Amino acid sequence: MFTRIAGRYDLMNTVMTAGRHHAWRRAVARAALAAPPGPILDLATGTADLALEIRALDGRRFVVGADFSDGMLRRARAKVAARAGGGLPLLAADALALPFPDGAFACVTSAFLLRNLEDLPRGLAEMRRVTRPGGRVVALDIVQPATPVWDRLFALYFHRVVPAVGALVGRDRAAYAYLPASVARFVTPVELARLMTRAGLRDVVHRRLGLGTVALHVGIA
Repeated sequence: MFTRIAGRYDLMNTVMTAGRHHAWRRAVARAALAAPPGPILDLATGTADLALEIRALDGRRFVVGADFSDGMLRRARAKVAARAGGGLPLLAADALALPFPDGAFACVTSAFLLRNLEDLPRGLAEMRRVTRPGGRVVALDIVQPATPVWDRLFALYFHRVVPAVGALVGRDRAAYAYLPASVARFVTPVELARLMTRAGLRDVVHRRLGLGTVALHVGIA
């Protein structure tokens, strides 16, 4: 599915969020760069927007992008070649079985990955495993807002408007019907923080962005 929508993924993100997804990724990048010195893994890098944002904020950091979708990686490689001269390695990887040794990274980031995982605890455990002691795991994902009235308005937008826009702009209604469904069955920010703690991360904190529709979590390995 993600390979199918790769060609219009960036456009749809901009349309759905009115361009706010860039600011959210910038917040993730800033949180990642607060980690100790060392390489950063951007997991489920997609078209590499987050990885490139990290590099833009600190060109000295070595950043690796990994994704499960070949179509996304093709788009990412073209973007990286144009914006970073190719100096940002990109590779195919399964988030549930990462091809890296324990403690390989000072930080592992992800944007809009976690609710897509078949086994969320296992995915969090893998992120923790490849993060060195004292490093950070930083995750951004869409969540259901907790504010009365606004939660119903958001549900109306997400379940009715987004699939229609996905059909018109993204040319894939099914993919953009999957999106709100994945959010509806996802854990709450508090529950995600608990799962991160169970995975071995400590001092897990989170905050809501985007009028409560996205959550940024940070945990220390």
